Amino acid sequence: MKRIFAKLILKFLGWKIIGNNTFPKKCVIIVAPHTSNWDFIYGKCYAYALGIQPKYLVKSELYFWPISWFINHNGGIPVDRTKSSSLVDQLSLKIKNEDEFMLTLSPEGTRSKVDKWKTGFYYVAKKANIPIVLAFIDFKNKCLGSDKIIYDLENFQKVMADIQDYYKNCNGKYPNQFNQVIY
Repeated sequence: MKRIFAKLILKFLGWKIIGNNTFPKKCVIIVAPHTSNWDFIYGKCYAYALGIQPKYLVKSELYFWPISWFINHNGGIPVDRTKSSSLVDQLSLKIKNEDEFMLTLSPEGTRSKVDKWKTGFYYVAKKANIPIVLAFIDFKNKCLGSDKIIYDLENFQKVMADIQDYYKNCNGKYPNQFNQVIY
């Protein structure tokens, strides 16, 4: 039911899903650009329309009832940002211990313009020995999708250059808030 409803919402709003949209059972999915709260809404519709249920990180300040029920139901993982802990180690261990685990991250880390992207997604994927799937949301062309998977994570600079090149033509809801320089 979620799948049909999500497809209808996207179609009604004039959005298209493009690309091959293939996701390994275990992967880190990065989504860019992230310039608006609408990114989450469209992203969840996209996931529901494809029938996938990726996990995502949410600041623990938002983790209270009844919002916590919604977060749990939709794959949210609360993160306490006040404690210093190795989130990369925790996430990679969690992924290794599961048969299936898709983790969606926005490497910009915020909807505001940033000088450079956070690279934790790379280290989680490398440590868990899983690929990175590149997904996009393009408000100008009203399309979202995914059509690139990076399996070889040995060369950090090459991976980052490939990712930067992939997102060069994507348009966030607020294009001036999207910095395509990732490292």
